Amino acid sequence: MSSTTVAPRWNWAFFDDLRPLDLYDILELRSAVFIVEQSCAYQDADGADRVSHHLWSRSDDGSVNAYLRVVPPGVKYDEPSLGRIVTSAAARRTGLGRALMREGILRAEALYGPCAIRIGAQRYLLRFYEEFGFVSTGFEYDEDDIPHTEMLRADVARA
Repeated sequence: MSSTTVAPRWNWAFFDDLRPLDLYDILELRSAVFIVEQSCAYQDADGADRVSHHLWSRSDDGSVNAYLRVVPPGVKYDEPSLGRIVTSAAARRTGLGRALMREGILRAEALYGPCAIRIGAQRYLLRFYEEFGFVSTGFEYDEDDIPHTEMLRADVARA
């Protein structure tokens, strides 16, 4: 799938409504990138998936090529958050990551109304997230030996 010429077909489900195949393929992508590619042994299944909505797309070959979860307020942060934001290696630099972020923000706002959204961003991606209105809170931390920065996207309706 060339996301620069073809709009992604988004899939959206609450955890309880995920089909086993979809869940497997989502976890396969998260594992491939966050554990294998980034050489980071960590506990991916953190309990937040069970209360989250999940957004993903598939490539022409059927594999999941982009994914994020919308975590409700009060689970990770006071605000709703976007997490486990990932694109497959083959989908990078095609525009799919930007499309994923735009869609994720829209879905979060559809669920929770105009609101602030918080993320924990890998530090090397700060400029990417700034494109979507996220601003560093100044809180920096190390998560599984990867530098992270907490970022907040203000409630644009009130900003």
